[in-house]
Amino acid sequence: MKKIVTELLSPAGSYESFEAAIGAGADAVYVGGPAFGARAYARNFTQEELIAAIETAHLHNRKLYLTVNTLLKNREMEGQLFEYLAPYYEAGLDAVIVQDLGVFSFIRRNFPDLDIHASTQMTVTGPEGMKFLEEKGATRVVPARELSLEEISAMHQASPLEIETFIHGALCYSYSGQCLMSSIFGGRSGNRGRCAQPCRLPYSATCDHHKYKGDKDFCALSLKDICTLDILPDILEAGVMSLKIEGRMKQPGYTAGVTSVYRKYLDLYLSGKEYRVQDTDRKYLLELFSRGGSCRGYYDMYRGPEMMAFANEKKSGNIQPEIRKIKEKIHGNLILSPESPVILEITCGDKTVTAMGGEVQFAKNQPMEEQRIRQQLEKLGNTEFQWESLNIEINGRIFVPVKVLNEVRRAALEQLREEMIGTRRREPAEKQPFSGKNLPVCTEKNSCNEKLPLYVSCERTDVAEVLLEEEGITGFYLSFDTMKKCFSPELAGRKELYLSTPHIHRGEIPEVWIRNAKEWLDQGMRGFLVRSLESYAALKELGYKEKCVLDASMYTWNDEAEAFWREEGVLKNTIPLELNEGELKHRDNRSSELLLYGYIPLMISAQCVRKNLFGCTGKCETIYLKDRYNSEFSVKCCCAPWESACPEAAKYCYNIIYNSIPYGLPGEKERVEKLKLQSLRLAFTIEKPSEARAVLEEFKGIYHGNAKPSGRRYTKGHFKRGAE
Repeated sequence: MKKIVTELLSPAGSYESFEAAIGAGADAVYVGGPAFGARAYARNFTQEELIAAIETAHLHNRKLYLTVNTLLKNREMEGQLFEYLAPYYEAGLDAVIVQDLGVFSFIRRNFPDLDIHASTQMTVTGPEGMKFLEEKGATRVVPARELSLEEISAMHQASPLEIETFIHGALCYSYSGQCLMSSIFGGRSGNRGRCAQPCRLPYSATCDHHKYKGDKDFCALSLKDICTLDILPDILEAGVMSLKIEGRMKQPGYTAGVTSVYRKYLDLYLSGKEYRVQDTDRKYLLELFSRGGSCRGYYDMYRGPEMMAFANEKKSGNIQPEIRKIKEKIHGNLILSPESPVILEITCGDKTVTAMGGEVQFAKNQPMEEQRIRQQLEKLGNTEFQWESLNIEINGRIFVPVKVLNEVRRAALEQLREEMIGTRRREPAEKQPFSGKNLPVCTEKNSCNEKLPLYVSCERTDVAEVLLEEEGITGFYLSFDTMKKCFSPELAGRKELYLSTPHIHRGEIPEVWIRNAKEWLDQGMRGFLVRSLESYAALKELGYKEKCVLDASMYTWNDEAEAFWREEGVLKNTIPLELNEGELKHRDNRSSELLLYGYIPLMISAQCVRKNLFGCTGKCETIYLKDRYNSEFSVKCCCAPWESACPEAAKYCYNIIYNSIPYGLPGEKERVEKLKLQSLRLAFTIEKPSEARAVLEEFKGIYHGNAKPSGRRYTKGHFKRGAE
């Protein structure tokens, strides 16, 4: 078993919260700067405050991590990121928390000795994804919050990377990084730190479009907050080294209160004494803040109504936690001898400095008393230090101007501060050129006048059976059961066939899935449609990385990210759904496929609407949610993600919540053709065969001919407006 080194990690949305966290016993603090953090509406830090926080953290032997955990656009990567990070890097920033693999690649190239922590927004769900990030240079992984202790332990055994998990605070209904609901509804993207929390709003639900469960105040997707005091030992023994408190939007008092309680119990665990949680501490945390009570998260249960608040009522009691400002204890030795300079030696830990100044005078009349000298030296004001001891050595009758004592004290403390933090500073970094433009492009040449190849993804077998014989389709992305039913070498000779992986990959790929995939590849199947980092990493381990097409959930917002995956050798990527036309014009799309049509997945969730509201049947059904505007959203229950290849893997089931209106670009043909794409795609998910055929005919007629749009109702998503 690896040695577990623990860290209590607290949030800070302001400098006051940072001081509260340090004072309450946090070993490290994570903060957001003026840009690129996943809490855009927190107060956050100015550049000056952040540099001061880095230095203060190091003075107290603590660490500070900066959130750069949003997806970045090209203009931000090219014109802002280096200049933004450089001063913090030079000040000694301990690590950055990153979601975007383009940002990851950029930092590795420009700031090679800066630690990178893979954000929970990366949706890392297993050992293979963790080992992949280790290979790329990450030093820590924050896995998906939905993982069990067993899964976390398996990751710990597979890789030496540090593991950080959330132990207290809010839970997202969706897998972090796999939610577009706020973005699609109102343009406020969770991937940009601007989530409007539509999951906290009221929704009613039905199984059959008729009888709905829930009233105007019923929040079907609102989870309780997490509190793990009772299972803290289990979390640590699973291999977690950093215990993370959520709450950068919270006030300093909340940060201080929660941090102090977890500090108490972490110290109790580390002491080896009997671990027992007091009811008063549980109550204290609930009174600080609660949303429908609390739960222990996913560590020891997969999902269920016990984790749901079903309301958006936030409660807090009349508690004012103490906010302490910690001071470093110092030892001093002051030597005062006539006709010699004032000598002050100060020690803090293993650091010792000496300052000299002025001149000690003979006292002609009344000599200076030690008490007066001590009184002056002990005035440390608003510094980070306090005297533990101060020895004053007076040799003879002396007099020293108060000004000289103040100057020597100030100089000694400045020297000590510099001695304690100066070694953590770095030399300035030099901006490195981007070489991604020189990477080979895996694409056929397509001019604006040529017809772009059209691909189709099918979630339903009956839809695939209808469309497989249609002309004008270059290739298909099919689920395991559909591929198993429809595959033939003859079909693979006529159409490019790709096997789709689950949206969420938990556990190992079933042997029968791998065995069938290999047989199909040997008989002409082209590769895989990959929807998660874990699936890609597992397929890479099997030797299939150059047969992978990345779905839109594998974000490539910028050319750095696009180049990262080209360097990996994947076949192509899918254009992100949150970039607008103007942003796409400044992105390298030569190895990219654009979604032309489809019901956009708004959320992928480990929770199950059916189980929580109507009970579990274990069947892959569709439930429906209705919002306050009477829009209806289909919720697909994916009970066996690997389908018949592994029906017993139902514990890793998930829900997909689809938008109420399909996305479509029937009237944007000329604009799409100017984006210099590799291919186009139609995605069929919940459609019936007749509807899918009609949509196919419409888009094929438009993009491979001169037909006009049918007038069907579509949303253009972000193609026009873009995400904030």
